[in-house]
Amino acid sequence: MNFLLWVIFGGLAGWVASLVMNDDGRWGIPGNIIIGIVGAFLGGWLADKMGMGGAPGAERPTSLRGFASAVIGAIILLLLINVVF
Repeated sequence: MNFLLWVIFGGLAGWVASLVMNDDGRWGIPGNIIIGIVGAFLGGWLADKMGMGGAPGAERPTSLRGFASAVIGAIILLLLINVVF
C-alpha cells in the first residue's frame, strides 16, 4: 500500500512541478511519476540539510510537508534536467 501511495503522490508532485516549470506533457505519466519520486527524495534530503526535516524519504507522502518537499525537489530536478539537455 505504501508503494502505491508513493507512485500516486510522486505522479502528482511530478505533474505539479512540470506545470510550474511550464514543461507539462513532455515527460508523460511515467516520467512525472519518476520525477516526483526522485524529487521527493531530493526535497527530503535538502530539507534535512537545512534542518527542516528528517531523513530523506522519511516524510509520509500524504502529509502536506512531504508533498511540498516532493514538489520543490521535483522542480529542482527539472531545472537540472533542462540545464543538461
